[in-house]
Order: sequence, then C-alpha cells, then structure tokens
Amino acid sequence: MSKKALVTGCAGFIGSHLCENLLDRGYQVIGIDCFTDYYDRNLKVKNLYACIGNDDFFFIENDLREVKLYDYLKDIDFIFHQAGQPGVRGSWGNEFDVYTKNNILATQYLLEHVKNHPIKKMVYASSSSIYGNIKELPMREGDLPKPFSPYGVSKLAAENLCNLYHENYGVPVISLRYFTVYGPRQRPEMAISLFIQKILKGETISIYGDGNQGRDFTYIDDIVCANILVAKSSLEGETFNVGSGHPIKVIDLIGILENIIGKKANIKFIEKQKGDVRDTYADISEIQNRLDFKPTFSIEEGLRNQVEYMKNT
Repeated sequence: MSKKALVTGCAGFIGSHLCENLLDRGYQVIGIDCFTDYYDRNLKVKNLYACIGNDDFFFIENDLREVKLYDYLKDIDFIFHQAGQPGVRGSWGNEFDVYTKNNILATQYLLEHVKNHPIKKMVYASSSSIYGNIKELPMREGDLPKPFSPYGVSKLAAENLCNLYHENYGVPVISLRYFTVYGPRQRPEMAISLFIQKILKGETISIYGDGNQGRDFTYIDDIVCANILVAKSSLEGETFNVGSGHPIKVIDLIGILENIIGKKANIKFIEKQKGDVRDTYADISEIQNRLDFKPTFSIEEGLRNQVEYMKNT
C-alpha cells in the first residue's frame, strides 16, 4: 500500500516542489491551496502543472480553515504544513490580520484535527525570522527567539502551538526553521528573483541598506530533503534549523549573479526597511548530527539553476 501525504500550501514555491518529490517517491498526495492574492495566481497554477497530471495527486482549492479535514485525514501518514502568509515587509499595520489568520489560526485549526488522528509525522514550516536580530551568530535552536517583525511573531506563535499540541496531545510534529529559500519557482518579490529579473532587463536593483548584510540562502532541493528526512525519522517534538550554514553578503551574491548572467548590475542603495534583520546564519549542526542532513547545493550552483529557470519561463 502506498503512503499518503497531505501538503498544505501545495501550489507555493516550496509546497509544489515537495509535492513533486513525494509523487516521485510513490506517495499519494492530497494538496490544499487557496491561491491567496499575495502574488500572481497564474504562477501558482503553473507550479502545479507536473502534479495535476498525476493520478496520485488530489487537489483541493480552498482556505485551509474551510476544509472539512476529517474527510481527508483518514489513512494520512504524513502532513507537511507549508501554507502560510509570507513576507516581512507586508506584515505591518492592518495587514497583520491576514498573517494572524493564515499563519496562526490556520495552524491551530489543522492541529485541532490532527490531534484525533494517528498520523506518523507532521512537519511545520517555520522560519529563521523567529530569531530576530540576534547578535551572536550562528543562530542556534536554543537561542531565545526575539522576532523583529510581525511576520516573525506569527511564525513563532504557530511554532509554539505545534509544541503545545505535541506536549498535551502527543501530536508527532517537528518544526523546521527555514533560512531564506531560493531556486526555481521562487516567489517573484523575493530578493534573488528580483535581482535576476533586473539584471536580465538592465534595470536598476534597489538594495536596502549597505549591501553588507549577510543572508544564509538555502536551495529548494535541500529544503525538500530536510522535510523528507524529519518525516521519516523517529523524532518528534523537535525544532531544527535548515540552512546552508554558509551566509553570504547581499552585494557578493549580486556579483555571482553578474558572472552567471554575463551582465553588470545597476545598483541603487536605499534606506533599510523596518523588520529586516542585519544577518542570518544557521547553525545546522543539530540536523546534521542527528539526521545526517547535508546541504548539497553551493550558492553558485543554485543560482545558476534559478537563472536558467527564469530565462526559460
């Protein structure tokens, strides 16, 4: 009998890659996505092209909080909760209501249903944003979280809910703190996607701050690998960083893109945005030592793959 997985946010950047990987492994996959208006619906539909044609993929277009989950959780082995409202800069002001609904309330709704079903594992997609502006790097799972944006607050709240449902109801959940994910299908407003678009078109790149801020960029295939590793493990009630472990300055990343594309970037430095942390740097020793996780893509290789994808789409 084939294993069954439920993937929330299945039409998104990470969710769609995860669905394809699971289908390739012979899983039956139920995908849920409501196509929020955060970016172009057509891009998300395109993300699902490879899945829709697979007989083992069943798609539900609906808000997670509106889905009658009891109808679909029967015989589910694994849940990959990738759904959520992304974006640091958009989380201020009145928009925080959207983050509350899609990141906190949706997670609680899912956990309430999962607590009554004997699944093997639930994996929650958390974020490095929960750490905030930590001065002592690298960022370790045991560090005190101090989110620097409303988005980070919402992700930490959902992570805490996962911990509570594990401790009180035995939900076998693991949280993965993703460090800036990139690669083919990356959301169009994310930095690397924007940089590539601007360099290809000869348009000016706006860099927030001085460009010397460091970011731990993680290639999409490594993120998918981490999800599969923790899902198949015997661990539960744990939290792991998932990053490359090799941060790079934003200005140096642009230099690599210039070499790959063969064009110079036009750069304009503008004021740092509220909520943007100075540096991110993942200590990945926990997931390396306990689950033998090994990031396999260098920043050069990953960027080359994303550039080629964007040139051809």
